Amino acid sequence: MQQTDLTGRICLITGASSGIGRATATALAGLGATVVMVSRSGGEGPTVAEEIAKSTGNDNVEFMPCDLASLQSLRDFTIAFKARHKLLNVLVNNAGGVYKPRRESVDGFEMTFAVNHLAGFLLTNLLMPELKAGAPSRIINVSSGAQAMGTLDFDDLQTTKKAYKPFGAYAQSKLANVLFAYELARRLEGTGVTANALHPGTVRTGFGDTTEGVMKWMLQAIRPFLLTPEQGAATSIYLASSPDVEKISGKYFVNKKPAKSAPRTYDVDLARRLWEVSESLTGLMTEAAGTR
Repeated sequence: MQQTDLTGRICLITGASSGIGRATATALAGLGATVVMVSRSGGEGPTVAEEIAKSTGNDNVEFMPCDLASLQSLRDFTIAFKARHKLLNVLVNNAGGVYKPRRESVDGFEMTFAVNHLAGFLLTNLLMPELKAGAPSRIINVSSGAQAMGTLDFDDLQTTKKAYKPFGAYAQSKLANVLFAYELARRLEGTGVTANALHPGTVRTGFGDTTEGVMKWMLQAIRPFLLTPEQGAATSIYLASSPDVEKISGKYFVNKKPAKSAPRTYDVDLARRLWEVSESLTGLMTEAAGTR
């Protein structure tokens, strides 16, 4: 794998204080990038940022708090980011989770959908001027092999009508990640901003800690056989740093190679409808016009 010196490049990673996000942040800092780590306040973020700066010898590692389950927090974060940085070269929409029992965000959205899809959708669109200013720049959506089992029920995206199933909610959100990346690629053609999605593999992280019962027990039982966070971060790091993919957009990667995603992810009408619904849910009807 070819990598490049990222000195002077600004890379933003959500969910960066642990797991794949932390491994990605560490690797990009090691390549010289200015790394902006985003996760909830009150957690380990500031300490992790200091540890990464020390281990890589790169002092340009920042922690900026944001509650990804809150649309207002996301808007406040982007204002704070824009006050510090005039451009953005790499955005890794990495944060994700699965929740049992069903819970809602402060905005009333089912939490898995809110964190795994709506947060990345809003953040990406709000930072689009900075991404375009930083072109050639890259948007990377961390999806999952679960996208192949996902469906989008536009009549019940928040699972208020049917029985809530944690994996079903997760698969729906991961399908949305891929559809969002593909639609971004179409809308951003010719701008110098690329958008891709990836499956990191099945990784041994804190993922699933928010579940209960049988599902949590199963995740704990298979954890010793899973990939390390560093192994799971390999494709994110590749897409963020390799010159091999500088002009590649609208693809789904597995093990640092393009792969086929689920057939429904290539449905342009489905992607467009998801975009329009996401605009409405996030209140982004006006702001999103800049990506068209």
